Amino acid sequence: MRVSVLQENLAKGLSIVGRAVASRSTLPVLNNILIETDNSQLKLSAMDMEIAINCWVGAMIEDEGQITVPARLLSDFVNSLPNDRIDMELQTRTQTLHLHCARYEANIKGIDATEFPIIPTYQGDLDAPSVEVEPGKLRSMIDQVAFAASKDDSRPTFTGVFTRLEGDQLTMAATDGFRLAVRSTILEEPVSAALGVIIPARALSELSRIISAVDMGQEDGVEVIFTEARNQVMFHLPGVDLVSQLIEANFPDYKKIIPNSYNTRAILDTGEFLNAMKVAYLFARDSAGSVKVQMEPGDPGKVVLIATSAELGDNVSEINAMIEGEAITATFNAKYMIEVLSVIDTPQVAFEAISATRPGVFRPVGAGKEEYVHVIMPMSPR
Repeated sequence: MRVSVLQENLAKGLSIVGRAVASRSTLPVLNNILIETDNSQLKLSAMDMEIAINCWVGAMIEDEGQITVPARLLSDFVNSLPNDRIDMELQTRTQTLHLHCARYEANIKGIDATEFPIIPTYQGDLDAPSVEVEPGKLRSMIDQVAFAASKDDSRPTFTGVFTRLEGDQLTMAATDGFRLAVRSTILEEPVSAALGVIIPARALSELSRIISAVDMGQEDGVEVIFTEARNQVMFHLPGVDLVSQLIEANFPDYKKIIPNSYNTRAILDTGEFLNAMKVAYLFARDSAGSVKVQMEPGDPGKVVLIATSAELGDNVSEINAMIEGEAITATFNAKYMIEVLSVIDTPQVAFEAISATRPGVFRPVGAGKEEYVHVIMPMSPR
């Protein structure tokens, strides 16, 4: 293999696939990145048995070939090089990759590419269930939902995002048992058959990162393809494929968790509410993040946040709000409140409550058909 590639292009490709490299694997080859020539391009691949990423980089190909090399060493070395042409040559007998850029040279010992597992690639075969989603819309959905999934691997169902396709609607839902995020959107074209799967939240978070990193044209969409066996999902973008295993489990009926009424509803400025909650969290960290939220009707109405630390002191913040219903005081986890307020992209947000012991509900005001609802369980008052 003999190829030439620009440093900035190779560095960008390595950053895209690098997050799929296995950090702790019994297979040494999974600590490596697969480099191979493919249709006059350089193809980079990495996988950790849960997700896999293929990325194609423009290059000058003199001789075809393939090799796997340690991901961290290659990435660190390439990122240290000047923005110039990198010439790479594989010494097949010793499985060593020679790199030359400006006044820098290196020999990196690799592992034979035949030991690297096969990663599916997009072939344009749309016989499998598929849908195309506008990139900005998909990224927004992921960012508003994936953070609510559990980080606890002992409950694998909750580490995923339930993704449902039905008619012209795409819905994503995630929960960790203490909060629930649900986002739905209207698709440009309806799907032929309804489908519901659980996609690992980590895979979707990586997809969001890739969408922001890839240069997408106005007409480019993200193709979402489900394999026939439905145990994998592939996301196809220009120059990048992300493949993820699906979580085979039954997701709880999240619709039963969402309250369908309220006794009190406050409409607040999103940024002001977020800033006040961040201030309250400074004092709430010592008390498991608990903040009292008092909704007080009036003209004007107000929402009062109270945080108390036995060692540090206390904080009281007031925010003007339009409030309908009765006065309510409930205690919530400030960290959860901050996370949801950080992803609501409308100027105003509605916060609804039934009682001190029932869930609180966030809804963006004026979101139109881009429906989003976030439910947070209350904490026991301290």
